[in-house]
Amino acid sequence: MTATAPDPAVAAWRRLAGTSVLLDGFHALKHALRFGADVPVAVATDRRAALALADDLAPDVRDTLEALLTEVPEDVYRSFVPRPHPTGVAALAVRPARDANLRQLAHTPRSAPVIVLDNPRNLGNAGAVIRLAAGFGATGVVTTGTLDPWHPTVVRAGAGLHYATAVERLTVAELPPGPVFALDPEGDDIRALELPDDAVLAFGSERTGLSPELRSHTDHLVSLPMRPQVSSYNLATSVAMTLYHWSTSTAVPR
Repeated sequence: MTATAPDPAVAAWRRLAGTSVLLDGFHALKHALRFGADVPVAVATDRRAALALADDLAPDVRDTLEALLTEVPEDVYRSFVPRPHPTGVAALAVRPARDANLRQLAHTPRSAPVIVLDNPRNLGNAGAVIRLAAGFGATGVVTTGTLDPWHPTVVRAGAGLHYATAVERLTVAELPPGPVFALDPEGDDIRALELPDDAVLAFGSERTGLSPELRSHTDHLVSLPMRPQVSSYNLATSVAMTLYHWSTSTAVPR
């Protein structure tokens, strides 16, 4: 008995899985395409439903999706993704070249800050921060420590917006140029400061705060307003408050 050759999309997925970025869900694929991701293969359990979503939510990439999406059975889709998305859509994308990301992070003068997550621990928090950075037009997001900012859970939490900003893992010694403003409860009230466009905005670990190494590289310690007896904000909330302050701290429209 002769074995049946796999569908070309299935064969492509199996060939590329493990070396590509998993875009898990319609919204991750939509955002990645909008910001220029190279997506060699994309699948859906219901192609018609996925294209209907595109008609409603992403008409700008609807034609691209129509040409790209291949319908696959539910069991095949579930074999591709560790946690099936309600939209039943998944894709594999080429990860941006590290050299290109590093050039973007190091380029001066910068028109927007770089966000540094110092030894973060929570994958979902990291993804939420990348989504915020993309929304505010930050130059990039850098992580230090062991967390992989391109982990599938981070990409899922970031809704595919890794392709809208530069995302890399670096050591503290490799941080991009610019004055380092690090968030710390003992720092100066952020409301009294103007954050420059070339700022490097650093946020400590959810568990332990700023590492001694990053603290030694800090030019300014900055604190967020907080009601007494409230111990901390969520990491993504802190980043959002800081980026909002940066975006409104001068009269010049951004």
